[in-house]
Amino acid sequence: MDFDTLDVGYDIPARPGQRIDEVLTPALIVDLDRFERNLRRMRDFIARTGLRLRAHAKTHKSADIARMQIAEGGACGICCQKVSEAEAFVRAGITDILVSNEVWGEARVDRLARLAAKARIVVCVDDIRSVRDLSHAARRHGSTLEILVEIDCGAHRCGVAPGAAAADLARAVEQAPALRFEGLQAYQGSLQHIENPVERRQSADAAARATRTTVEMLAAAGIECRTIGGAGTGSFVLDASLGVINELQCGSFIFMDAHYDRVEEEDGGRLGGMENSLFVLAGVMSAAIAGRPVCDAGLKALAVDSGLPRVERPGVSYLQASDEHGVLDDPDRMLDLGDQVRLVPGHCDPTCNLYDSYVAVRGERVEAIWPVTARGKLF
Repeated sequence: MDFDTLDVGYDIPARPGQRIDEVLTPALIVDLDRFERNLRRMRDFIARTGLRLRAHAKTHKSADIARMQIAEGGACGICCQKVSEAEAFVRAGITDILVSNEVWGEARVDRLARLAAKARIVVCVDDIRSVRDLSHAARRHGSTLEILVEIDCGAHRCGVAPGAAAADLARAVEQAPALRFEGLQAYQGSLQHIENPVERRQSADAAARATRTTVEMLAAAGIECRTIGGAGTGSFVLDASLGVINELQCGSFIFMDAHYDRVEEEDGGRLGGMENSLFVLAGVMSAAIAGRPVCDAGLKALAVDSGLPRVERPGVSYLQASDEHGVLDDPDRMLDLGDQVRLVPGHCDPTCNLYDSYVAVRGERVEAIWPVTARGKLF
């Protein structure tokens, strides 16, 4: 790559057509063959089960990937977590979005209501005050916001209590001008990462019972749930079998990560049969200590909240991360200065938010560069 003249390609780590060994590291790379297989696996799964997929874009934050998930992967739309994230995707042409989170504060609520004039926007609520604020903002902008009442089905994070409290909130939504009750948000986030399959099923069963009870109570009151959303990468096979959820909100399945590698299906297989397709490509920057090479991917290049990355090379492991350095254990001394290694991040979602772009590779060549469209969109 010629850096003598500044141009639009200066701040990206590679260009299409280059060899992988020419990519500037650390770089966030996507193995297209594996990525496309994951896309097809999920498409086939929703076709077999008759469920909808609303792919969670907080994982990748990329309009390019979102478009592929809709056009080729069978998704009906996407999820976002924040208003600014949804705005970035609407600007990129994505027009069916669930903000699978609570939105509060006058400025955020106003922006969301304004966005609903340009795209279908669904949002979660767990507080009567949010119903009031969203209704006022939507009326002001002449838009309609669709609402999912979020229930706490085990994660003890957001969500109103299942049953009567959820039914009361749903009735308030139905009575509020410029709002439309769409259904329930029943995402049990904590069960996604329960590694023991027996314990994970117990948690999924409890979440399904709470959700079913709430749906039945709403039906008795004449309130229809067109959408019962939930499920994630760690639970979508389980949740589909329990027969309550009708819209999956999986995100990490498209990439997987080192933590999800440790979460098994009940038959001992990988979650949904998905493969690792996302890697941080790192380069060895120092080989001064025998058997302890240092790569250029540290805390600023990957998230370690779910554990250190896995090195995709037998016999080599990642020992320690500091800001700009990753110390590797290489007892057979296979790595030398300038060599590259692929690291499977412990947690894919926050790792993706550290980068401006993905380098999409097929074989040993760079095929495309995908911007991380909603990077840093946190409000």
